[in-house]
Amino acid sequence: MSEQAKVHDTRPSILIVEDEDAIRLTLRDYLSGKGYTVHVASDGVGAIKQLLDHPVDLIVTDYRMDVLGGDYWVKFLKEYCGRQKVLITSGFLRPEFPIPFQVIYKPYDYAELEQLIADTLDGDS
Repeated sequence: MSEQAKVHDTRPSILIVEDEDAIRLTLRDYLSGKGYTVHVASDGVGAIKQLLDHPVDLIVTDYRMDVLGGDYWVKFLKEYCGRQKVLITSGFLRPEFPIPFQVIYKPYDYAELEQLIADTLDGDS
């Protein structure tokens, strides 16, 4: 079992922050099946708890959430999550607010998102 834990620790770790249960849980299962360690949260507050409890390489987060979402969530990520790479998902953005992260718009294909995740984890940005 400890050998399995070592293998588990070497997989890239992703935090999915998504308030829609169906998307969050389906994406968790999909990415877990692709070999990632996946943590989930339904809002920004839950995401902060996950970030404190687990090492995370990449945050895939919805932009618009009822609890700590939107502009303040993006500002938080920019200010306090410099070690993690971030992808923003959204069906809606306020164009006057600059998003300093790559954005993928809903609806998205899980295979395309997974390729973007792989490219982001492999890249320098």
